[in-house]
Amino acid sequence: MTREEKSQVIEELTSQLADNSNIYLTDISGLNAVATSNLRRACFKANIKLAVVKNSLLEKAMEASDREFGDLPTTLKGNTSVMYSETGNGPAKVIKEFRKKSEKPLLKGAFIEETVYIGDDLLDTLVSIKSREELLGDIIGLLQSPAKNVISALKSSGGTIAGIVKTLSEREG
Repeated sequence: MTREEKSQVIEELTSQLADNSNIYLTDISGLNAVATSNLRRACFKANIKLAVVKNSLLEKAMEASDREFGDLPTTLKGNTSVMYSETGNGPAKVIKEFRKKSEKPLLKGAFIEETVYIGDDLLDTLVSIKSREELLGDIIGLLQSPAKNVISALKSSGGTIAGIVKTLSEREG
C-alpha cells in the first residue's frame, strides 16, 4: 500500500469516526467463511456496518479525529473489526446473540455517545444501554401520567383555575 493510499484510508476512517456516535471494536479472527458471512448478514439486518481495519491506520484516524477516544486505541492489537451503528446497544445485541453459537466476536472496546467502554466483560452492560428512542419513550410515558391528571381535572372542574386546583388537590390526598 502506497503512502497516498494509506492517507486516503485514514481520511475515510476519520470521516466514518466523525459520522458515527456508536463505534465498537471487535475481534472476529478465527471465524470461518460461513460464520463470517452469517455475522455480516446479522449486522446488515441490524443496520450495523462491519469493516475489518488495519490497527495502525485506525489509530491514526482516531488521532486525526476531533473526538476523545480515551484508552480505546490501546485495544488496537491483533485483528480488529469496527462496527458502526445508529443505536448504542445494537452491536452489543448482535455480538451477544452471535456468541450463542460461537466464541467470537470478542468485544475489545466501544465508543458510545462520547463514552468509552473497554473489555469484553462489559458486553452485558452495553446490551442494556437504552437507545435514544427507548429513553424518549420512557420520558413520554412518565410525562403522560401528569398530563392526563391535568386534562381530567380540567374536564371535571368546569374549566376554572380554582376548580382545577381543587380537583388536583383532592386527588393528591
